[in-house]
Amino acid sequence: MNPTKPNPPHQQRQQALAPLSHRSSQVEPWDMLIIGGGITGAGIAREAARRGLAVLLIEQKDFAWGTSSRSSKMVHGGLRYIASGDYKTTLLSVRERERMLSEASGLVNEMHYVMPHYKGKFPPPWIFNTLLRVYDRLAGKRYFTYFKREAFLSLNPHIKKDKFLGASQFSDAVTDDSRLVMRVLDEAINDGAQAINYLKAESLITNEQGLVVGATLKDTSSEDNAHSNAQSYDVYAKVVVSATGAWADTLRMQASKQTEQSFHKQIRPSRGSHLVVSKERLPIKQAYTFLHPVDKRAVFVFPWENRTVLGTTDLDHPPLDDSEVGITNEEVDYLLTATNTLFNDAHLNREDVISTWAGVRPLISEGSDGKRVSPSKEKRDHSVWLDNNLVTVSGGKLTTFRLIALDVLKICQQVLAFNEVDTKNLGSFNTEVFSNQPPTNPKFSTLTPPLQQRLQGFYGLQLDTLLELAHDEDLAYITDSNTIWAEIRFAARHEQVIHLDDLLLRRTRLGLILPHGAMTPLISTRLKQICQQELGWDEQKWQQEVARYQDLWQRYYHLPAA
Repeated sequence: MNPTKPNPPHQQRQQALAPLSHRSSQVEPWDMLIIGGGITGAGIAREAARRGLAVLLIEQKDFAWGTSSRSSKMVHGGLRYIASGDYKTTLLSVRERERMLSEASGLVNEMHYVMPHYKGKFPPPWIFNTLLRVYDRLAGKRYFTYFKREAFLSLNPHIKKDKFLGASQFSDAVTDDSRLVMRVLDEAINDGAQAINYLKAESLITNEQGLVVGATLKDTSSEDNAHSNAQSYDVYAKVVVSATGAWADTLRMQASKQTEQSFHKQIRPSRGSHLVVSKERLPIKQAYTFLHPVDKRAVFVFPWENRTVLGTTDLDHPPLDDSEVGITNEEVDYLLTATNTLFNDAHLNREDVISTWAGVRPLISEGSDGKRVSPSKEKRDHSVWLDNNLVTVSGGKLTTFRLIALDVLKICQQVLAFNEVDTKNLGSFNTEVFSNQPPTNPKFSTLTPPLQQRLQGFYGLQLDTLLELAHDEDLAYITDSNTIWAEIRFAARHEQVIHLDDLLLRRTRLGLILPHGAMTPLISTRLKQICQQELGWDEQKWQQEVARYQDLWQRYYHLPAA
């Protein structure tokens, strides 16, 4: 049985918001207010809290709601940087990849990639294999293998055989990006940080000198709070960090006191979209990377969560608001065309698509609108700006979130020292991001080794709590997914779930990998029971959340209308 009864949702929310009233005055400000609950904000919170700073992180939607739950799930070193001569970026990235593979096994896992080579098509094997040898040397490991035609086709019979020469294999890593954010946030919270979702930074607070000293926050946790009657908080901090990714220009413009006409926007939103199909329709055991037959962009087809993913596109996205982002019909056709060209016996079509997702990358633009390169050719470097004591960071890669956080702390030192904070211990040090200790709950030994590894990677310090909550029947897998019911119960109880999409699209990925967004009768009945037990949702609340989720899923995570 459940050992303790959870607090009702409104009490959980009040407990989360309580620290705001305790440390909201100018007399006792937070050391650091971080705006943005994606991987960049989580990484900054983790590094700041471990150094003893009083940290508050807020996110206007749900944790990882933006780019950090909608990436291509790849933790990679940036092979293409070698081709452009940027060895430093590749070196740093592959070292971070190796660090994450070591520290977060089960959450960040090695994945083999193959590049098929065809006669007369770029890149020829000798060029690509030279790059791979350099790539391995930077990593300090040998991953590269070349397969001749017949050897590769015997193991990969589904690909196009006409003019096929052979294939180059290398390794990078794959993750669940949303769980990665939650794992890093858990580490920050364990070191004393506070993190609250559904709190929007409405405006910045400045002092008489025009320096940023805090922000006015608005509670957006319910539909009613979207309007003017929402609870608001004036929160002060010695340094305010904006880690809002593709939305970074908004607060920068406020801090700089410039108008929209005079402010030089540096963020170039770029949309990347993906399709999910069943592994039965396209059975693969490794990732394939190849050039699209139309525009020669690199695309991927890879296994993830017992499904096969096709991605990604790379298109300029219109100016952002707070709405969801969805795939377009043109992108659907683009990805199906690419996949069917390589796997020419697959004949995938729209009926095969289980779900879609689209996200917006924050590229740092290199030129004016009239002289821009294509989004695929923009650099993936991050940038940090200081505007009237607002520290803003944007750009970069999932792989290098720790290095981005350290760069942000270096800039924050200037502001913190100005505000009489002792910063001599804030320098970078090479310590693990992820704490690893074996769980003690006896239920752990009853699990299979693959499930043990997955749960340790996904939940780290929280795994004992998850197992303590689990009913016996909660240790079963949810249909053919890799997710067990105990993960639903734990997330509902402990991970600030406000809406059903928080639970099905980010805490777990059931909404992306199961038909109809996981809202089939058998699953929804059990899901409803857990939400009623752990969140206190009555029948009316459940129906409201189901209607909200199904509308959102149909519009943004399924196929667009033809």
